[in-house]
Amino acid sequence: MDTHGFVARGPWHRAVLALMMLAVIPGAVAKAGPTPPPITLIYSSNLDGELEPCGCSMAGNLGGVSRRATMIRQLRHNTPGLFLISGGGLLSPFAAHGRLTNEYILKGMASLDYDAVGLQWSDLSYGAAFINSAPLPWVSSNWRGEDFLPSRLIERGGQKLAFFSWLDPATAPQKDMAGLPLPVGEDLSALERELKRARARGALTVLSTTLGRDQAITTLPLTQVDVLLVQAKYEVYGEASQHAHTLILQPGSRGMRLGRVDIQRDGAGRIARWQHQVIPLPATVPDAASLRDWYAAYSAAIKTEYLRLTELRKAQDRGETPYAGAEACAACHQSQYDTWTDSGHAQAFLALEERNKAFDPDCIRCHSVGFDKPGGFIDLDVTFELANVQCESCHGAARAHAESAGAQAPANKGWPGRRMCAQCHTQAHSPEFDFAVYWPRIAH
Repeated sequence: MDTHGFVARGPWHRAVLALMMLAVIPGAVAKAGPTPPPITLIYSSNLDGELEPCGCSMAGNLGGVSRRATMIRQLRHNTPGLFLISGGGLLSPFAAHGRLTNEYILKGMASLDYDAVGLQWSDLSYGAAFINSAPLPWVSSNWRGEDFLPSRLIERGGQKLAFFSWLDPATAPQKDMAGLPLPVGEDLSALERELKRARARGALTVLSTTLGRDQAITTLPLTQVDVLLVQAKYEVYGEASQHAHTLILQPGSRGMRLGRVDIQRDGAGRIARWQHQVIPLPATVPDAASLRDWYAAYSAAIKTEYLRLTELRKAQDRGETPYAGAEACAACHQSQYDTWTDSGHAQAFLALEERNKAFDPDCIRCHSVGFDKPGGFIDLDVTFELANVQCESCHGAARAHAESAGAQAPANKGWPGRRMCAQCHTQAHSPEFDFAVYWPRIAH
């Protein structure tokens, strides 16, 4: 929590305590005039297509739309007049199940009643019509068409918040497509005028952008911006800071946390004091009952899609598979095979079945051999021998190696151990992975 030296003893703000702490923040002298009531913002950015957290490790088991819903409901109960905003980046073209996952993210996020959501280029991966299929309050202040509003003014509890979003023209995908006009304007003067008009109406002005902090300071008209949301930091929120009259917030990516900032303005409407807190969303935050049907429908949809693709794979001629299976390795590597059978790798697919994830392609690829590759794992009925993390998951396809009595090397011959492990033990799925610690558990 950022309160210029104060560390909270509990996870929740209480109104009296918050105001006491706001009063001790240095460098904020209120001007004459009536003091407006405090404003609470709950903010985030860059869900990045992650509808639910990866459950492979405790450290990475943070976030998810269902936990977010639970936390937001609790925050609204404690602070009824809060404003809920997002810098966008909800979707990703690289989401686990592509369009299907993104569709359900839109539906789930729409149920949370956000006040405003900034637009990022990744949100447009499937077009403007796709994201407007769900009732989300998108904002893009320099969008040329009528697909999105240029701003949103929200009034609640005697307070006004005006939300703007600058979609960076320099990073537009159309920049690399000859002859295509940019869907966004590059002139900042119109944005500055609207920001000034909103401040004149007594609104707290919030501007969201994917520019980094330094670039935003030198590029955007911050004299009229009270709160600036800058480019998200990977997973962890950045420290809140103040530049002149502007409070700068940096959300974290992957939807693992929410940010909260309590703001007290002076009589001139400028930020006089503020208090910042980052709220994690661990497994101890229960999934929202209100989204139970939504998640069940999503799980059913990805299972249906998986079964459809499986039938297509079965209908194709698999031909000769390049994979031999762990049993073939045992003939020459018995001690290594014995080490494997006693490891968690040998039961990896069972872990998916226990968590009802045996139909999730994003999980299957690291709990089987060669999934989504020619001759690789399809399902337990057709390719039972390729279930679990086996020798070839790390060392590569080895049928030719086995049939040549070792004369031909496995596909990943020469790879260092770290590289083999890194195929699945990534930052996203295994954030605490340390080769020096993990390798002794399966050394062979």
